[in-house]
Amino acid sequence: MRVIAKSTLKKFWEQSAYNDAQEPLESWYEEAINSAGVSPQAVKNQYRNASICGNNRIVFNIGGNQYRLVVEMQYRAGIAWVKFIGTHAQYDKINAETVNEY
Repeated sequence: MRVIAKSTLKKFWEQSAYNDAQEPLESWYEEAINSAGVSPQAVKNQYRNASICGNNRIVFNIGGNQYRLVVEMQYRAGIAWVKFIGTHAQYDKINAETVNEY
């Protein structure tokens, strides 16, 4: 799986308020790039706490559910586009199916 873009994740964890997100985001990234992720079920099998949404979006719980990561999956192309990373409270203010903050 190709993840676009790690720089978005890095930009997030480099903020002093979110530097505790670095390790869990790097772990998620490494798992994702080594994942087949060819279908929603394959993703769900690997990440049991992931939420499958409409518009090919998946929401991942990061750092013990402290952060939410929204990606748009292009299964045939093997691409995961990072669309949002934020705290649980920030996530509550967005629509995971349409957000495109990054």
